[in-house]
Amino acid sequence: MAILALGLAALVLSGAGLVAAQNCGCQPDECCSSAGYCGKDDRYCGTGCQSGPCTGTGDPVESVVTDAFFDGIKSQSQAAADGCPGKSFYTRQSFLDGAQEYRDFGKGSTRDDGKREIAAFFAHVTHETGHMCHIEEIDGPSKPTSEYCDDKNYPQWPCSSGKGYYGRGPLQLSWNYNYGAAGQKLGFDGLNNPETVAQDQGMTFKAALWFWMNNVHQAVPQGFGATTKAINGDLECDGKNSDAVNARAGYYKDYCQQFGVDPGNNLTC
Repeated sequence: MAILALGLAALVLSGAGLVAAQNCGCQPDECCSSAGYCGKDDRYCGTGCQSGPCTGTGDPVESVVTDAFFDGIKSQSQAAADGCPGKSFYTRQSFLDGAQEYRDFGKGSTRDDGKREIAAFFAHVTHETGHMCHIEEIDGPSKPTSEYCDDKNYPQWPCSSGKGYYGRGPLQLSWNYNYGAAGQKLGFDGLNNPETVAQDQGMTFKAALWFWMNNVHQAVPQGFGATTKAINGDLECDGKNSDAVNARAGYYKDYCQQFGVDPGNNLTC
């Protein structure tokens, strides 16, 4: 009797057009709501819509960062397969899982603004990792552990003996204070186990997006050049490394073109 009742309840809901399926997997003409249900009206296609013909502000990240887009970046790496650990480490699903932690990512005041932020994020990821090839800074392990340690100015994040806080992950997270703060937010020991960012597929994009949302997201409306300044301005901006600045901008323009949006102004720093 209980099974029959549940079945009738499901039919009633479906017939009323309220719910078609939980956790999405919707038909092509249906939207996946923020709560994970399928439908066609504003409750599903409006604010918070995750996929499908959404009508709310900003395209859902999942529909913009397709398998073709994500894998297309990795396919352009010039490194041999055995020298490109990121090809198997970085996955679209781990990125999407990370983006779920930050609902404001890729949700600009307009759909195009949201797409520009996603394009900017992946432009920097592409540059930092060599088309998602590298998981760690190439010469990071050979650097002295003191190079990325500043616990004099950041005593709340004391460096752990023998640990290197060099670049790891999609945005090459660096410095003890970033590892410590990211770990505290995301639930891993960033000071004693910074390697987590380069070893845990589920954590690597979460850490990158933590850095982005705390240090770069607010610069997006100022133009792509402002995001470069927020990430590596001391080393690249104001004519210090124009090749790197132009390379980042080139990836950004390419991805904006793929998303069908104007890249805007202020592309370099």
